[in-house]
Amino acid sequence: MDMSITDGLALMPPPFANGLAVWSNGEGTPGSGTYVGQANAAFVPADADFAGCLELQKTQSVQKLRYMVQTPIRPGLYLRITARVKAMSGNLPTVHIAGWAGAGTTNVATVQQTGPDVTLTAYGTVVTVSAIVGVGNRRGVDMVWGMTPTYGYFGLDLTGPNGGVVRIDDLVIEDVTDTFARKLMDWVDVRDYGAMGDGITDDTAAFLAADAAAAGGAVLVSTGTYALASNVTINSPVRFEGTVTMPDAARLSLTRSYDIATYEAAFGNELLGFKKMLQALFYFTDHSVLDLGGRQISLDAPLDVAAISGQTGGFQTRRVLTNGQLNLVAGTAWNTTTTTSPGTYATAQPNTLTGVTNIAQIAVGSLVTGTGVGREVYVTAVNVAAGTLTLSQPLYDAVGTQSYTFTRFRYALDFSGMAQLNKFEITDLEFACNAVGSAIMLAPSGSIFRVADCVFTSPKDRCITSIGTGCQGLLLDRNQFLSAEQSSRAQDRTSIAININSNDTKLRENRVVRFRHFAVVNGAGHMVIGNHFYQGDGETLGVRVAGIVLTMVNVKTVLTGNYIDNCFIEWSNEHDVLPDFTSGFSFGGLSLVDNIFTASNVAASFVWFVVAPKGGGHYLQGLNITGNTFRPVSGTVTRMEMVDSTVAALDFSRSRNIRIDGNTFNGVGQVTANPVVLEFVENTPAKTWVLDPSAYLPFGGWARNVQAVVAEGPITDAGGVAHSDMPYTLSQQGAGKQQVSLNWPVAVQGKVLVTVRVDNPN
Repeated sequence: MDMSITDGLALMPPPFANGLAVWSNGEGTPGSGTYVGQANAAFVPADADFAGCLELQKTQSVQKLRYMVQTPIRPGLYLRITARVKAMSGNLPTVHIAGWAGAGTTNVATVQQTGPDVTLTAYGTVVTVSAIVGVGNRRGVDMVWGMTPTYGYFGLDLTGPNGGVVRIDDLVIEDVTDTFARKLMDWVDVRDYGAMGDGITDDTAAFLAADAAAAGGAVLVSTGTYALASNVTINSPVRFEGTVTMPDAARLSLTRSYDIATYEAAFGNELLGFKKMLQALFYFTDHSVLDLGGRQISLDAPLDVAAISGQTGGFQTRRVLTNGQLNLVAGTAWNTTTTTSPGTYATAQPNTLTGVTNIAQIAVGSLVTGTGVGREVYVTAVNVAAGTLTLSQPLYDAVGTQSYTFTRFRYALDFSGMAQLNKFEITDLEFACNAVGSAIMLAPSGSIFRVADCVFTSPKDRCITSIGTGCQGLLLDRNQFLSAEQSSRAQDRTSIAININSNDTKLRENRVVRFRHFAVVNGAGHMVIGNHFYQGDGETLGVRVAGIVLTMVNVKTVLTGNYIDNCFIEWSNEHDVLPDFTSGFSFGGLSLVDNIFTASNVAASFVWFVVAPKGGGHYLQGLNITGNTFRPVSGTVTRMEMVDSTVAALDFSRSRNIRIDGNTFNGVGQVTANPVVLEFVENTPAKTWVLDPSAYLPFGGWARNVQAVVAEGPITDAGGVAHSDMPYTLSQQGAGKQQVSLNWPVAVQGKVLVTVRVDNPN
C-alpha cells in the first residue's frame, strides 16, 4: 500500500533546481530563514554524480537543511527520507536525516527527531543517508513519533567540525508502508497473486495461492468481480471489498470467516450469501453451526436444500442453523400446486399407489387426499416409469381405483430432496411466514431432527411436515407456533403445526395457538410434555377440533403436564391398512397424566377425549387417565370422553386394563371413572337389587366386573332383622349391559358401596 497513490498524499519535495525558497536553514517552520542568497549555499546545475545539486558549506555546529512544507504523518503511514551526499573539500562532517515533529504549531520535543549518523570519510564518494519515520514502534523505524505529531518538516543535519563543503542531491521523501505491510496489516491481496477481478477470468488459482501465502495472516479480496469456476476453500481470515461469482454447484468454504456478513460481502447479496453459507455447512467440518448473527434473511422463493447443497443422499453429521429470522416475501414461487389423478390402491402394497396418471406432475412432498385417506398422508417418492407413488402412510379404506388430489405446499426450508438427514438442528430462529408459505419439510428418512426455541409466525399451510420417517426421534422444544388463522372459526382452519409418521418423538414446552391441529401423530413411543395448545375462537357455542390426533392403535405414548385448551385428544387408526381388528394390539398404551383440560364457549356436547375407530372389533386394552383437571371456563359440558362410532364402535366385551381416577371435574355434568365406586340405597326389601352405574362408566362401556360390595350400616329384612349374608353379583345386566345386580338369599333393604369396572383389570 502506498498512500501517496491511494490517498493522493503529496510527499516529494521539489528539486533544488526550482530554487531555494522552500529550503530552510532552520527547523523549516514558518518564518525560519531560507538559503536564498546565503553565501554558504549555491545550486550546482551539473555534477559528475548528481544532475543538479545543492552545494553547502558547514558554518554552524549543526548545519540544518529543512523542506519548509508540512509532510503529513498519520497512523499506518511510514516515510523514508533519503539524501545522497558527498564531501568536496575541507573538514569531513557527519550527516543524519532530521525532522521537526509538529502538532498544531508546537514541536513535540519528546519524540526522536534525528536519524542514524553517517560520517563522511573521503572526498568525492557518494554516501546515502536515510531514516524511516512513522507512528508505530516497529523494527526498522528510526524515528518513532507516536500519535501526537501530525506533520513534520524534514531534511538533514551536518554535524562535526565546520568548514567542510558538501554537495547534496535532491531530497527524497517516499511512502514505504509496503515495507511493513506484512507485519502492519497482516494480509495479502488476491490481486498480488494473479487475480484479475474482471468477472470473466477464472481466479480460483489466485485465491488459493493468496490463501497459502497468508501463512496465518488474512486474505483481502480487493475491489472487483472475481470469477471462481470451481470449489474454493479459504483457510485464512478473509475480507471482501470485491465480490465473487460462482456456478451454483461450486462451494465457497470460508473456514475462518464463516459468518453471514462475510458471505453477504462475498456475493454482494444477502440471500445468495446465505445460500452459499448453507451449501458450505454440509461439506466442511471446521464449523458445525450456521449462525445468522441475529440477521433477517428475506426469502423470495423456497430453499431447496438438496439442490443448494448438492446433498441428495444421506447426511449424518450434526449441523445447526441458528439465531436469526427467515422472512418469506410474497411471489409466485410460493404458489401451491394441485394435481388430480386416478390411482389404484391394494392392501398388499399398503404404502403404494399404482397406475397413477399424470404422475410426472406430482411432486414428492405432496399431500394426498381422497376417500379413505387419513390425515397428513404425503408422497414420499415418485416413480414416473412405473407409474407408482410411495406414500408416507397406508390408506384405511381406499381399495380399488379412485381419483386422488395431490397438493404441494411450499416451504422455507425444504429437505425433501435429501434421501436421509440425521441430527440436523434449528434453534433460536423465527420463521416469519406471513401467510406466504410454510416453514420446514423434513427429509423422507432420518433421525433426531431438533427444533428448539423457534417461533413459527403465520404459516400459510404447515409449520413442520414429515413426508416419511425423517421425524424418527424428533425433538421439538420450547417453540411458539402462531397460526395465520387467528380470526377463523376453529372448524374452518386448515393449517397444522406438525405431523409425525415415526417413533420416539419428544414434544416439550411448546405453545401452539389456533391451528386446526397441533399435531397429527403416528408411530409409538412419544412423549408430549408441558405444552399449551389453544384452538378456541370467538364463536358462541363454537365447534372444536382435535388438538392432537393419534393415528396408531397401540401408541406407547405419554401426555403429561400439558395445557389442553379448547380442543381435544382424538385417537383413531386412520393410517391402518386393515382397520378392522383381527389380531395383535388394539387401542392401548396411552397415558394422560396431570394435564389441564379447559374450554370456553362450547356446546354441552363437547368432550376432551375421543376414540374414533376406523374399523370394527377394536377395544381398549391399556389406558391411563389420572390426575387431570377438567373444567370449562363458562357453562358446563356433559362429560369428558366419548367414542366416535361414525365408522365403527368399540367392542366393550374386551376392555382391559383401563385406569381413570384421581381426576378433578368442575363444570362437567357427569363424572366418569374406572373403577367407579358408587353408593346405592334399596328402600324396599328385595332379593335382587338392580344397580345402574352406566352414567359413570367411561365411553359408555359395559359394567363388566363388580370389584367390591361393602355394606354401609345394617342390611335388614322386612321385620328389621339384620342379615350378614353376602350377595352374589351379576354384571353386564340390562339391554345395554351397563347394569349389575346384587342377589341376596332373602329380600333385604339397606345401603351399599359397590365398585364396578368397565374392564378386566389385567
